[in-house]
Amino acid sequence: MSAVTTTRTTELLTRRSPIGWILAGLILVVVVSAAYWLLHPMDEYTRSVLSLSGNEVRGRSIFVMNCVDCHGQWADGKVGPSLRNVSERLSPARIVTQVVSGKTPPMPQFQPEPQEMADLLSYLKQL
Repeated sequence: MSAVTTTRTTELLTRRSPIGWILAGLILVVVVSAAYWLLHPMDEYTRSVLSLSGNEVRGRSIFVMNCVDCHGQWADGKVGPSLRNVSERLSPARIVTQVVSGKTPPMPQFQPEPQEMADLLSYLKQL
């Protein structure tokens, strides 16, 4: 084997391929996503809510009764954050978890009946 061939082979073996990095990144995303879904399965309440069709008008009423003091009359935010375009930032399942958990003070824990939560989701989606 000539010195030129050896040098060329060494260069090819040591050169970092962007395809390798892209593939490694994709594998990492798949593994992390699978682990997340396995470790955080959707609870029965959330599954129930997401299986229902919501009504925006009833959802607005629920919002006015329970959310308007902190999120504002038109969901622009006051004490709580703006909920405008919230369905573009959070999945429906994540919104349900946020509402029922009460884990972000000062938001109180609030767990409406599944149909009421579906109605609220429907209202929030159109904001």
